[in-house]
Amino acid sequence: MISLPLKLANRHGLIAGATGTGQTVTMQAMNEQFSRAGVPVFAADIKGDLSGIAAEGQPGAIADRYAEMAGTFNPDACPVQFWDIYGNQGAPIRTSVQEMGTQLLATMLQLNQT
Repeated sequence: MISLPLKLANRHGLIAGATGTGQTVTMQAMNEQFSRAGVPVFAADIKGDLSGIAAEGQPGAIADRYAEMAGTFNPDACPVQFWDIYGNQGAPIRTSVQEMGTQLLATMLQLNQT
């Protein structure tokens, strides 16, 4: 088991690897630990892989294995706030056109060079 002291967690990081090697699970575990420590996390979750931390997990057989390795397994839910630029499936992001800038506005409007 790898640990990261909270005092070192204020730095930028990169989680990289081939498909299926655990990047999402690593990010989810880090976000859960930050939440337990009271550290707010902003994560862009394009595919919705991290949204599961909002619900309490079902431990199943992993609780026994975790108990052998590290102690008590607590599948707690973490507080989350979902933002949605369109306001359909989360809290709307409120901003002005001037604050967004041309690049983001062009992307939202699906503009191209022609």
